[in-house]
Amino acid sequence: MLTDTVLLLSDPCVAAVPVLDSGEPLVRLPRYLSPGRVPVRRGLADRLARAADRLPAGIGLRVVEGHRSAADQEAIVASYSAELRTLHPGIDDASLRVLTSRFVSPLEVAPHVAGAAVDLTLVDACGEDLDLGTPIDATPEQSDGRCWTAADGIGADARAHRDLMAHALGGAGLVNYPTEWWHWSYGDRYWALSTGADHALYGPLR
Repeated sequence: MLTDTVLLLSDPCVAAVPVLDSGEPLVRLPRYLSPGRVPVRRGLADRLARAADRLPAGIGLRVVEGHRSAADQEAIVASYSAELRTLHPGIDDASLRVLTSRFVSPLEVAPHVAGAAVDLTLVDACGEDLDLGTPIDATPEQSDGRCWTAADGIGADARAHRDLMAHALGGAGLVNYPTEWWHWSYGDRYWALSTGADHALYGPLR
């Protein structure tokens, strides 16, 4: 499903976006949005609350990951890259970087490291996961490509839930990474490029 029309985080044009960091702090999400109260930038937290208000009664957001340390990001990149090298013997480094970026961002542009991204799903009134077609963090290989937001081969309920998520989160100003239905961001380089903003609002947090 990898096509030339999809902007990946490994694309040089993402790294070329300037960052003028707003200096907004990390804040912990309220428990109704994230039982683990994951940290994100304040502007993203505000928009997640707006997105939740756009959902029908009885459906909520559950954020499972927000800010990620640089070390954690590097570990995920290394682990997934190793899996891909096994699956694709002889792959060159440049191709590996592109293939890896379908699932995990290069460190230098990683939205999670900037506190600008969340991984999330939809839940019912009892807090049970709704059907989104794959588990959160299912790799393209594990899901046979169904992790892509616009993927074929998912049921009608999963499609409706993905569309509902896009309506709520997109309407609140977030952008989706199209290879991962669960990944949405605001204020990072990918967001800036996707929306036509002059610069990113959030850079890496160390």
